[in-house]
Amino acid sequence: MTTHTLRSRNWFGRMDLDGFATRSWLKTEGFSDLMFDGRPVIGIANSWSELTNCNAHLRQVAEAVKRGALSAGGFPLEFPTISLGEVLMKPTTMLFRNLMAMDVEECIRAYPLDAVVLLSGCDKTTPAMLMGAASADVPAIIVTGGPMLRGKWRQEELGSGTDLWRLWAERRAGRLTDEELCEAESCMSRSSGHCMVMGTASTMASMVEALGMTLPGNAAIPAPDSRRLAQAELAGRRAVEMAKAGGPKPSEILTARAFDNAIRALMAVGGSTNAVIHLLAVAGRAGVPLTLARFDELSRTTPFLLNLRPSGKYLMEDFFYAGGLPVVLKELLPLLHAEAPTVNGRSIADNVRDAHCWNDDVIRPLGVPLASEGGLAILTGNLCPDGAVIKVSAASPQLLTHRGRAVVFEDHADLHERIDDPKLPIDEHSVLVLKQVGPKGAPGMPEWGAAPVPARLLQRGVKDMVRISDARMSGTSYGTVVLHVAPESAVGGPLALVRDGDEIELDAPRRTLTLRVGDEELAKRKAVWKPRPPHFARGYGRLFLDHVLQANEGCDFDYLRGRTPVRFEDSAGPSHA
Repeated sequence: MTTHTLRSRNWFGRMDLDGFATRSWLKTEGFSDLMFDGRPVIGIANSWSELTNCNAHLRQVAEAVKRGALSAGGFPLEFPTISLGEVLMKPTTMLFRNLMAMDVEECIRAYPLDAVVLLSGCDKTTPAMLMGAASADVPAIIVTGGPMLRGKWRQEELGSGTDLWRLWAERRAGRLTDEELCEAESCMSRSSGHCMVMGTASTMASMVEALGMTLPGNAAIPAPDSRRLAQAELAGRRAVEMAKAGGPKPSEILTARAFDNAIRALMAVGGSTNAVIHLLAVAGRAGVPLTLARFDELSRTTPFLLNLRPSGKYLMEDFFYAGGLPVVLKELLPLLHAEAPTVNGRSIADNVRDAHCWNDDVIRPLGVPLASEGGLAILTGNLCPDGAVIKVSAASPQLLTHRGRAVVFEDHADLHERIDDPKLPIDEHSVLVLKQVGPKGAPGMPEWGAAPVPARLLQRGVKDMVRISDARMSGTSYGTVVLHVAPESAVGGPLALVRDGDEIELDAPRRTLTLRVGDEELAKRKAVWKPRPPHFARGYGRLFLDHVLQANEGCDFDYLRGRTPVRFEDSAGPSHA
């Protein structure tokens, strides 16, 4: 039996029972013989869901992709994937990122697809799709849904997430009424799309563009802008070209050079701490060695250029109007692997060479940065032997070097119950420590790391304090927050041993986080420490607990690391007896 160049021909090009069945089955949808004439099949993986508001417009985006694929002589077929809606999903979408990645990978493997266009938006849907595509290694291109329009309340511009936390803190301090808060709520999120600050969704859209897995300019186009649909159409056309050429495949794009470029872009835009975990996971799928040390090495030599909330002043619309990520990448070209290939067949340098900055207060020139180093720093020390992450660009400068006494919360429920207790012995010099909120402990590593400042301190004008946990935080959050402490407390990491009153020292410039307790005392505490019972005894939850890696390895499943490309011969056998 002949194995065709196009995978789909092993389904639709066969003159036997299987070919008869597969063509007949799709003709029930009204497709003519023209669709089975040897044209490439383009899968459109759609994470649309009404439960994922960031992705709720992707049906229209999918139609634009179909239009492009049809115009280029392809046969587009849309299929659903599970969708992960942050805020609505409990305890966190991060618990299900790996499940979505598996869904995407297995659909690409199982269906007759010659190339795939991946439609994502909300922050975990983008890395999940990229992880699945990296594992399957069929030609793939990503189209993200884009940021929503800026919020507008009275004369104030609002950014989702960032200003949500700020306004809620004002309400807890008694400086904002319920009526004012409700009014602002209706003004904040006023269109389709994901958060319009440099949160995780915007960051991951920027990461896939910097990696070379999207068409140039994809990251910042607002979701309601017609140019988002025009780019989706072009992505459909490009997917047909990739299918006919047999590439480039993700393995040709997702190289060590590409990850270096993405990390530099992450540091330059003041991106989300979550991108560290996601890039580690994608690199693990792509077979590219990547460690936390590489993030810190590149951060120290990458200027911070983008003046966007939560690390700056502006919003994603302003970023788009200023020229978007191509301008950032053009500024960074002296630091990038400029020859790295992208899905449009051109190098990063070729894609951004003609980019022009229209507002240099939004995107600073390389020689006049907001800061000389990148937005994130990697910490090490006896409290985080395998690393921790802090977003220095969104922290309080005076707290980046700080020594204080620990106020310990054993889990999120304990925090919720006691944080505003008038009897809680805490002041602005204290270090708030939150345990049992990591990958296994929470479970799923929710965005609980930016724990609230006690109301009585807010009322006194305290806006920030040092907070440490094994959790994540929303990319829209801000403050002096140490995250991703590894190993986590649930598996007996040093964080599990911290007690009230212990002295902790943060020295971000020196990249250290130190628990000022002697080794002998810590050994005594370790000897009596016991793990909590597992959260799950069955189903996906048990699979997660049994196989999830720690934050410094990307929180992927241990058995999914490494690429296992789809082979053409996998689809050549009969499916009917």
